[in-house]
Amino acid sequence: MLKSVIYDLDGTLLYTLEDLMNSVNHTMRYFNCPERTLDEIRQFIGNGVAVLLKRSAPTGTDEETLKEMMNVFKPHYLKHMYDNTRAYDGVIDMMREIKAAGFLTGIVSNKLDPAVKELDKLFFNGLTDSAIGAPPDAKKPDPTGVFMCLKDINSCPDEAIYIGDTDVDLLTAHNSNMKCIGVSWGFRGREFLENINCDYIVDKPSEVLPLLNRIRDKKA
Repeated sequence: MLKSVIYDLDGTLLYTLEDLMNSVNHTMRYFNCPERTLDEIRQFIGNGVAVLLKRSAPTGTDEETLKEMMNVFKPHYLKHMYDNTRAYDGVIDMMREIKAAGFLTGIVSNKLDPAVKELDKLFFNGLTDSAIGAPPDAKKPDPTGVFMCLKDINSCPDEAIYIGDTDVDLLTAHNSNMKCIGVSWGFRGREFLENINCDYIVDKPSEVLPLLNRIRDKKA
């Protein structure tokens, strides 16, 4: 029986593109590299900060430089991650409704763990039972973070569903033996989610709880 909901963070609950872009471009300027556009950042995110920086840096950037870039990016982002970030319209109400309906809830993100916990506390305090950033060497679609979250909330994969906005989220869900609800308001859009055969797709936060209820009642 469905009783647990695990959320992705960036592109699912929070619009974070501008702050990520600004920290990436701060890093690129520091290393005298070309800056990136918002649309480029939109396509680069989903696999964690290390991959974001590798995709943003010039082709052929060596691993040592990428590590140095991470050391520049991290403090800047942790300082500026609230500048433009906001919850998507309707998401807070959605989370309240899901919580009030009795579901256990958690966040599993490829974002830095301190950032995940800070953003969860700022935007969703009391609406989640666990919030976990990327474990070392086990970023999504590796299921480690999901299993950690499920353990935190005393649940298991056959009782849970994952909500995200990218192919990484779909793979994470399937690697965790869970279904995935794709949200079209995120970083990829409905057409993308249809093309990757996402298990379920919703276009508005208000559609999520009715869908969860149908799945719980085995009508979807």
